[in-house]
Amino acid sequence: MVPDNGIVIVGGGLAAVRTAEELRREEYAGPITIVSDETRPPYDRPPLTKEVLRGERDDTTLEPPEFYASHDISLRLGCGARSVDTAAQSVTLADGTVLGYDQLVIATGRVPRRIPSFGDLDGIRVVRSFEDSLALRDDAAGASRAVVIGAGFIGCEAAASLRKLGVDVVLVEPQPTPLAAVLGEQIGELVARLHRTNGVDVRSGIGVAEVRGTGRVETVVLTDGTELAADVVVLGVGSRPATEWLDGCGVDVDNGVLCDATGRTSAPNVWAVGDVAFWRGRDGHQVRVEHWSNVVTQVRTMVPIMLGRESLHDVAVPAYFWSDQYDVKIQCLGEPEATDTVHLVEDDGHKFLAYYERNGVLAGVVGAGRPGKVMGARAKI
Repeated sequence: MVPDNGIVIVGGGLAAVRTAEELRREEYAGPITIVSDETRPPYDRPPLTKEVLRGERDDTTLEPPEFYASHDISLRLGCGARSVDTAAQSVTLADGTVLGYDQLVIATGRVPRRIPSFGDLDGIRVVRSFEDSLALRDDAAGASRAVVIGAGFIGCEAAASLRKLGVDVVLVEPQPTPLAAVLGEQIGELVARLHRTNGVDVRSGIGVAEVRGTGRVETVVLTDGTELAADVVVLGVGSRPATEWLDGCGVDVDNGVLCDATGRTSAPNVWAVGDVAFWRGRDGHQVRVEHWSNVVTQVRTMVPIMLGRESLHDVAVPAYFWSDQYDVKIQCLGEPEATDTVHLVEDDGHKFLAYYERNGVLAGVVGAGRPGKVMGARAKI
């Protein structure tokens, strides 16, 4: 017999907490249960490659315990969801517990990609969880040399933090520049400049052939044969939506959980939000936005619809995300793409501002150390 009903939210991050919070704000009075495979209460992840890694912060909890008590939200921690039966409207947890639901919200986020050929050598790290960040911090305390593989936002932030901790860092990226796939090569080269100015050895346009070591990583071999000594290796080679537990349940998955423009999935009474959700945009195309600020607009759009009401919100507002690297905040507003025409309007050798043009229209703005000018472009976008 299925013991519980109400709304079950699977995931232990920002999307889960904001969904529960919005449900109570919209005066939903039924049971709310958040299910997470992590033992910590839901916490903020962006600081993991920054303040937490550098030892400047040891708590990124999103809400204190009294928040869940006062809002009558149940937390089931340390036991993630294993499967879903959409016909019976139930979720089976890893320990065999079965939770019934009236509505199910999928908010499981992403998991980092690993490189299977690297094996199980100690000292090879990814950063997704708080424990991952603490483990890398411990490694950094005894390391003199680090190799960061992948110069996306995670890799760049980790490289900046390790450098600030006094570790010599080599940043390896197969693309022509850091962040080339996201922001294009012109701005990527300015990001490379920022890292080189701070003492990072940036190796672009080259990959990693193998890692070597006895028990623990010792050497990283690049595709041109160069051997780099390494006490620790950080993988920042991307991530994938955490959807394996949905196999065979009737929820359509393709680069995330497929949703309509309000977060509704292919299965009745099942919704998805956050990094795992592949929402339909205003232009009819599916889009999965992996940024903190997008969660809030999605939740405010989805929750009223879940409760049978009209939503007054629209997720088609300019996306906004940022990345803190050294003493510079890199901010992105709108939807800049690597193939856009880039107009570099300011560059003093350290801080910069660029407009991204697509089909004659301002598509995005990217700035480093120019917060006022970036946010001032919001209305134009």
